[in-house]
Amino acid sequence: MTEKRRNIVLRFGIVYTIICLSFVMVLYRIVKIQFVERNQWMALAAKSVKTDIVVKPNRGNIYACDGRLMASSIPTYYVYMDLRVDALHKDEGALFSENIDSLSIYLSSFFRDKTPTNYKSILTKAYQSGVGEFQLSEKRISYAQLKQLKTLPLFRLGRNKSGLITKEYFKRVRPFGSLAQRTIGDIFADESKGGKNGIELSFNSSLIGTPGVSIRQKVANNYMETVQIEPIDGMDIKSTIDIDLQDIAEKALVDGVKQFDAAVGYAILMEVHTGEVKAIVNMQKNKDGSYTENRNGAVSDMTEPGSTFKVASVMAALDEGKVKMSDTINTFNGQYKYGNRTMTDHNANHGGFHKITLVQAIYGSSNIGVSRAIVKAYGKDPGAFVNKLYAMKLNEPLKLEIPGTAKPFIRHPNDKSHEWSVTTLPWMSVGYETQVPPIYTLTFYNAIANDGKMIRPFFVKSISKNGQLVKEYTTEVINPAICKQTTLAEIRSALLGVVEDKMGTGKPVFSKYVRIAGKSGTAQVWTSGGNTGKHQVAFCGYFPYENPLYSCIVVMREPGIGHASGGHMSGLVFKNIAERVMALNSNRKPTHVGLDSIKAEDLCPNTKVGYYKAIQTVMSGLNLPLAANSTDWVKTYAKQSQTAVQPITVSNRVVPDLCGMGAKDAVYILENMGFNVQVQGRGKVISQNMKPGTYFKKGSSVMINLQ
Repeated sequence: MTEKRRNIVLRFGIVYTIICLSFVMVLYRIVKIQFVERNQWMALAAKSVKTDIVVKPNRGNIYACDGRLMASSIPTYYVYMDLRVDALHKDEGALFSENIDSLSIYLSSFFRDKTPTNYKSILTKAYQSGVGEFQLSEKRISYAQLKQLKTLPLFRLGRNKSGLITKEYFKRVRPFGSLAQRTIGDIFADESKGGKNGIELSFNSSLIGTPGVSIRQKVANNYMETVQIEPIDGMDIKSTIDIDLQDIAEKALVDGVKQFDAAVGYAILMEVHTGEVKAIVNMQKNKDGSYTENRNGAVSDMTEPGSTFKVASVMAALDEGKVKMSDTINTFNGQYKYGNRTMTDHNANHGGFHKITLVQAIYGSSNIGVSRAIVKAYGKDPGAFVNKLYAMKLNEPLKLEIPGTAKPFIRHPNDKSHEWSVTTLPWMSVGYETQVPPIYTLTFYNAIANDGKMIRPFFVKSISKNGQLVKEYTTEVINPAICKQTTLAEIRSALLGVVEDKMGTGKPVFSKYVRIAGKSGTAQVWTSGGNTGKHQVAFCGYFPYENPLYSCIVVMREPGIGHASGGHMSGLVFKNIAERVMALNSNRKPTHVGLDSIKAEDLCPNTKVGYYKAIQTVMSGLNLPLAANSTDWVKTYAKQSQTAVQPITVSNRVVPDLCGMGAKDAVYILENMGFNVQVQGRGKVISQNMKPGTYFKKGSSVMINLQ
């Protein structure tokens, strides 16, 4: 028993001694780390922790008036490869050697910028040199493409074995392409710098958000980030732009500037009673003959408005009782001299107008008729004329949400910084020696349509955060009455006569479908070197005449084809916009039209190639005949008194023929078949880079072009 106790005590003593020694060693180690090795370990810890890393907020979205997305930020990625990772060098680089050939082939197919041989060569060289951050391509890729990239040979093994590195950047995208591009605006390549122009710049402080802060620390050989201060995402902007109306205006203007080979074209469509700008287009001709939006000249161009300004001149004199629309004016043979300058009418080569009334001077856009009336009324006191224009608020800054908006220049005889001569008043009265950006002219004509109430055009309806309204923008009155109601009635009647009277310069604007009132304008373009021999043509007005809903201005500068005419050139674009806008707003159905007045083939509308059941739903809703069909995808064509269909073969073996199909259906089919789809343009598919009927491999890339 004693022996047993001795053994127990001995074993306990040994264990106790070990515990005490371990405790002493721990204390020793703590003391050593705390006091002797402190600086060394603190330096190592500092290398493993990175503080104050900026966490970028998401930039706010910009929406159309109906909530459709017009600008948003999406993540894009640069991809790199760390060729120093241990896994690639184990067993004499067996993993790298086994995968380099297949990886090079797939990278060549994925990026389409180098051959497989080139990829293998540069990757091998970088591997042998131990490059830590080798950029695989200069192209950024989308998140969907990144997911696909991670399925390639070697990369599918994960970051630690493959060395795949990604760097995230945000790219601003516009789902509707170039529509209202300059108005919506752009941002800098470095998104932290914010907006560059347009609404992106004007509302940058709301869109950009507030950055957060995170700490990155190395744990178990992996870096982990912990957010200390959460970023605050930017707020969303809802614009006044209507996608459908913007598309109508852009299509009509582009067709017009191409038809007349104009250097510049502008179109603005505004809602009469609210001042909401529903569409704004700024087209400039490029060296290759194409047209793009390079600047927002519709709000910034300081140009002489020409004959569209005559209406303001006549309104001023009429409102003060200095003239009557029935006054007779002798315009002689279309030439009249003021001082040492001769004013001419556009029909001087045909003998001029001779004696006409003031209202006829507006119909026929007579320079001499309007200028003689104004000089007779204000010749002894030109300052009174300009004061009346100022009282009408024609020189009032509009303070638009578009950066770079100019202010009209309407000179005053008391302003000694600008010379006033005997020719200033007559030329000013017909739109020269003044500079008025197109949107200011539109604002004036919109007031005529709006019962004399001048309102500020605006481009943004509201600012919201997480769906909650933060700020709302509403109609702002600049001038409750630009003139007396009696004056307004005479002016509106005159503007209708411009389009409907036999003397009217706006006769080409006449439409069977919507009644239009407005004024044409054709002005010579002058520079510091004198008359350039080129012209600016315009038409500004509103529709429908009886109950105005929209006001619009169309301006084209330096048309190269045809005789310069505001009514014929800009007026045709205006007419196309007005008719298409009213057709879009129309609720008439084919059943509202007498069948005796239309042909049988008119009941067979053209449709896009697409999903049969979707076409069937539309045709059924319109009560139109459609041939029966059992396949999903079809082409349609008119045949006698119904719309016939032709089936399209869609299989997982061969490339389908997508011509005539909309983007949504085409992308749906191709992605379900396993293609990587790239889309260019908008509209219907006009071509594809893979021939229909050919065999393909899943994962192949296909490009479809739309127009």
